Amino acid sequence: MSAMTNKGFTLAEVLVASTISSFIALVAVGAMKAIVDSSHVVHQVTETSAEVRFAARMLAHDLANLYRDPDPESMKLIGVSQGSETSSPAYLTFYTVGRSKARADQPEGDVYEVEYILASRQDEELPAEPGEESMVLFRRLWPNPDKDRSPGGVLTTIAENISVFHIRFFDGEQWGTEWSEEMESIPQLVEVTLAARPAGRTDLIMETVTVSFARLAESSAGSSAQGESPENESEPQEPAGESAPAEDSAPNNRGPGNANER
Repeated sequence: MSAMTNKGFTLAEVLVASTISSFIALVAVGAMKAIVDSSHVVHQVTETSAEVRFAARMLAHDLANLYRDPDPESMKLIGVSQGSETSSPAYLTFYTVGRSKARADQPEGDVYEVEYILASRQDEELPAEPGEESMVLFRRLWPNPDKDRSPGGVLTTIAENISVFHIRFFDGEQWGTEWSEEMESIPQLVEVTLAARPAGRTDLIMETVTVSFARLAESSAGSSAQGESPENESEPQEPAGESAPAEDSAPNNRGPGNANER
């Protein structure tokens, strides 16, 4: 009867098996890293897109509730676009009608001054991470505004890493990137474009909103023309345009600075 002998793996077989196992492990690790990186990029893009969309919708909502008044001097809408010739940061300031209080423990009216401004945290004297230089879109809400007082209000961060805050104003004939108080009227259209670049990406995520004030602008122009009477004119003058309809004015026709405190 012959003896049974146990035959093990040779050195060559062990080396081949180890090489194949190492190769499979490297492929698995690489695939896992690619999945994790892809998931991180998708998360960054989704988060940035949601942030930009939220900021655009909030701005559009505030503009849609622009404070209306038969007296053009009681309304306010001024702004400067990013990339304009002025050295000031891009901003958009206007009176809006709101129901959400800026300060829960203090009385407020329903007319607010809201300002959207693109600046760094250092410019707004807010704490920033070391080396952080990204631009942030801030929203400043000022209860009971008054043109005779310095602007103030509650400052809130709306969106971070904003690369584009472009504003255009249409006066009925052409588009412009500035609208100042000297215009003494409301533009017919306001177009705002917001864009942000997710971390590690080169393409921008963009949102554009356009709000029409054509009817309000015509009424405002008509009211201004009606208030200008020629010198030495004894006969009453016909209105140059239609006055603002009652339904376009804010509740109880309360102007900024005169809103009743609750």
